[in-house]
Amino acid sequence: MKETKLKIRVTLTEEALGLTPANPAINEKYIASKAPDAPSKEEEVEALGIDDAIEETLTVFPRDHDGTPFFWDYQIKGAIKDSVGMLRRMAGSKSSKMQAYKKVIDGQIFVEPRRVRFSKVNGQIGRCQRSLRGQTAQGERICLADSEAVPTGSQLEFTVVILGDKAPAKPKKGDEEPAEKYGPVESIVREWLDYGTRRGLSQWRNSGKGTFTYEILS
Repeated sequence: MKETKLKIRVTLTEEALGLTPANPAINEKYIASKAPDAPSKEEEVEALGIDDAIEETLTVFPRDHDGTPFFWDYQIKGAIKDSVGMLRRMAGSKSSKMQAYKKVIDGQIFVEPRRVRFSKVNGQIGRCQRSLRGQTAQGERICLADSEAVPTGSQLEFTVVILGDKAPAKPKKGDEEPAEKYGPVESIVREWLDYGTRRGLSQWRNSGKGTFTYEILS
């Protein structure tokens, strides 16, 4: 089976936030908080204290054996899905021609290696604390969030692997394809990356976190 591999270097233009819960029991605590007699968020904060309440929601970067932070491959793949999901709404984009795009990305597109390490951490890893507002069945709620933040200028490298001899976006009948500067597979990957430079990686992208520039190395 033919496969196309594109090695990519990403350089952050805004800090990126960790995605992995620091508390290994966070899922159990989340489920328990949904019990009918669970205290409200305000009562939890009051009981825990503000510092501990923030710590309960802390998300971090996992660390490799030498302490280097990294993203898991599926987290990068999730960013690709997000890009394609938005690009499909844009007439004229290559991604707008992708059918059942989540299934295609799951089965045809892969990210290597498993641990996408930061090849360069441009300074000290900091923290980003913010309040998040959301609408629930009980009305508007505000919660505290805290994340590790890898600074602007940091770099990571990974490889996008696409299985098959054609790009996953197929032209619709009657479409006239313009001349391509790159091959069809590289062109659609570049479209995802170009969108990602505006959309960003990881959490709180709506605020501009995680934006980047990129190079295709090979």
